[in-house]
Amino acid sequence: MNNLDCSFKNDVYYSDLNYILAKLSEEEKKKFENSSILITGCAGLLGFYFMSFFSEFFNELKLKKVIGIDNFQLGCPLWVQKINNKNVQILNLDIANIKVADAKNLYNCNYIIHMASIASPPFYRKYPLKTVEANVWGLRNLLDIYINKDINGFLYMSTSEIYGEPDQTFIPTPETYRGYVSTIGPRASYDESKRFGETLCYLYSKEYSLPIKIARPFNTFGPGMRLNDKRVAADFAQSVINNQNIFVYSDGSPTRTFCYVTDGIVGYIKAMLYQSFDVFNIGIDKPEISIKKLAEIYETIGKSLLNFNKNIVYKTSNDPNYLSDNPTRRCPDISKAKSLLNYNPTIEVEEGVYKFLTFLTTGGDIN
Repeated sequence: MNNLDCSFKNDVYYSDLNYILAKLSEEEKKKFENSSILITGCAGLLGFYFMSFFSEFFNELKLKKVIGIDNFQLGCPLWVQKINNKNVQILNLDIANIKVADAKNLYNCNYIIHMASIASPPFYRKYPLKTVEANVWGLRNLLDIYINKDINGFLYMSTSEIYGEPDQTFIPTPETYRGYVSTIGPRASYDESKRFGETLCYLYSKEYSLPIKIARPFNTFGPGMRLNDKRVAADFAQSVINNQNIFVYSDGSPTRTFCYVTDGIVGYIKAMLYQSFDVFNIGIDKPEISIKKLAEIYETIGKSLLNFNKNIVYKTSNDPNYLSDNPTRRCPDISKAKSLLNYNPTIEVEEGVYKFLTFLTTGGDIN
């Protein structure tokens, strides 16, 4: 492996990418032969792993090219600046406002992964219209580009947030649950634009027979997250790395399952390669833990790795909308993905936190 020439290519990096490869069947890997891949929103957490995976295994998968695009609204991470592979191209483009001349670079791709969006609540509250534009106009532009193209797969990265605040009887939450989401409010720009994006995918699949699949990620975390991301997994990591108090801006009672990024990437790839239009929850279904428990896990692992000696502190955020419409529980029913995709996530939260912090403390500053 020699394509991403960067100092952060440490043991965690290599073991993670090999984990992803090992989880794909030979039939799935063969589907990439002589293919070109387009990844929108390539500068974020998932983009880091998608771009790294396809770059490192470019020859093994017998790819033709990989194109990543991003408008770098939240900054351009170091790994993007240091990418060193003639077969991997990164373009500074805003997919929501793409011009025909720019789109010509994208026409001949066989697989499209559309995840250009702002996913962190503090940031999509700060840029609500930009968030809507990426999820609606950006998606529509891509779909129109590929209407008459013979593509093999189109993956739309939706979100578990389309479920809103699920009824307790629908937790774990299956794909058939229709959601309980506010159309107005501080989270609506993200939640509702993702919901409408799913509708666009459904319509284009029916009208134009595009091979679209939808993934609904559940709380993915790990290397590739910006430490100023302002989601708890990144906040807690930043506190431990800097040996500062871990701040919890709630009473710590909301619960989530936390999916380590490699298990997420495996699920997204499997969903993209699936044979027909469908929607899949992608995440891990256990353990469902409180934010308080997550903070304690970071504290414990921080002590063992870094001699972390600060405290967990509960306080109120200065952002008045920090907890607005924040779901009380979030846990996926992934039985459909297990059955149809042979998806089997194995990295539970303690191992994921350990890997994340190890990555960061062994040269893994990619931002």
